[in-house]
Amino acid sequence: MEFKDLKETTISRKDVFEGKIMTVHVDQVRLPNGEIGEREVIDHVDGVGILAIDDEDRVLTVTQYRYVFGKTLLEIPAGKLDWNEDHRLGGLRELREETGAVPEKFEYLGSFIPAPGCYMENLHLYLATGLKFQEQDLDPDEWLDVDRIPFDEMVERCVNGEIEDGKTIIAVLRAKALLHR
Repeated sequence: MEFKDLKETTISRKDVFEGKIMTVHVDQVRLPNGEIGEREVIDHVDGVGILAIDDEDRVLTVTQYRYVFGKTLLEIPAGKLDWNEDHRLGGLRELREETGAVPEKFEYLGSFIPAPGCYMENLHLYLATGLKFQEQDLDPDEWLDVDRIPFDEMVERCVNGEIEDGKTIIAVLRAKALLHR
């Protein structure tokens, strides 16, 4: 069966949880075939990730423990935006806080939707070059190690599945296409 209009219309919303960075609600929706369905939705603040490349063509990475998955992950510097915060300014802030880096050039790589099935978040990506360094300014509950990995090695690690973090994979591969390497 084929439908021309795939839109689902909200009938009702029941709020389940409200936190600092997200709210959870369960919606009753009218499906394209007229039936009623249920959607569990997480409204989350947007985020930003920064692929920072130094003058020696190395990517600044952070390794941090990710409680939800119970392991450390290698990632690009990133963070949550404040509600309605400009993603460019948030990206510059997160890069400086996590690595101490301040870029001369800060190029937008676009955004993506990490989990469209239930998660209302956009992640914005930037490419940072011409890096100068200051002191890190980590949040009180933030613990991470900063490293530098050659860009080509990062591409290989993204492609072979060694890097699991979606924003890191997307940023590295978009930059590879943009830089024609």
